[in-house]
Amino acid sequence: MAVRKLKPVTPGTRFRVAPSFDEITTSKPEKSLLAPKKKTGGRNNQGRMTSRYIGGGHKQRYRIIDFKRRKFDMSAEVLTVEYDPNRSARISLVQYEDGTKAYIITPEGLQVGQKIVSGESVAPEIGNAMQLYNIPLGTIIHNIELKPGKGAALARSAGGYAQLVAREDKYVTVKLPSGETRLILGTCMATVGTVSNADHMNVVLGKAGRNRWLGRRPRTRGVAMNPVDHPMGGGEGRASGGHPRSRKGLLAKGKKTRSPKKYSNKFIVSKRSK
Repeated sequence: MAVRKLKPVTPGTRFRVAPSFDEITTSKPEKSLLAPKKKTGGRNNQGRMTSRYIGGGHKQRYRIIDFKRRKFDMSAEVLTVEYDPNRSARISLVQYEDGTKAYIITPEGLQVGQKIVSGESVAPEIGNAMQLYNIPLGTIIHNIELKPGKGAALARSAGGYAQLVAREDKYVTVKLPSGETRLILGTCMATVGTVSNADHMNVVLGKAGRNRWLGRRPRTRGVAMNPVDHPMGGGEGRASGGHPRSRKGLLAKGKKTRSPKKYSNKFIVSKRSK
């Protein structure tokens, strides 16, 4: 996928860098795989605002994605590559031999008409899903499970991928997109390849209105507030605000928030790069 730099014919297009959508093959989603998506506007069940800067936005419907890939040894044909408003990656509609349709996260290079399969002894080709202990070392993978049968949890966003580094006993060592290296059970599933739409990181919205379409309201900087409203507010002139903090006074930008007693600490071989 590529991005397009628009001509500066209006203030909104002057800095706009838009996705090209070249790989999209249809604009109509599969009706049987849609679910309603309710917007809260940042309000709780009492109607009180609990999250700021949320509201408005275009109406969306959720696409039900198959993150488990548990139809073993049954090939599926890729019917379409589609846009999904709920995620940065592209999704693909696939149809299995028994007629069942499902959405999957599209790997980079997957084409319409291609066949994919999941199972124990399938070839490590793009789009195929298998258990981690069956994947050759050094393979680039995505959609990685953390618990067998629970569904993919890691490396799911646009351009994301991990690498299988080592294998010992019932665990495999995987290097994640963050730079963290960790142990994962070999019976967990993963898909071969890189997640599509790697150029998503280069997109520039170009105007404030485009943020509103995504359901994001204007965000006020803490430094611009009064002392009663934010720990970084107040001061004479354009004061910098002191140590970065949240509205509740918790340190931001560097304070470690991970629990030292978290159960998964023992599976981390090396922490993510800073």
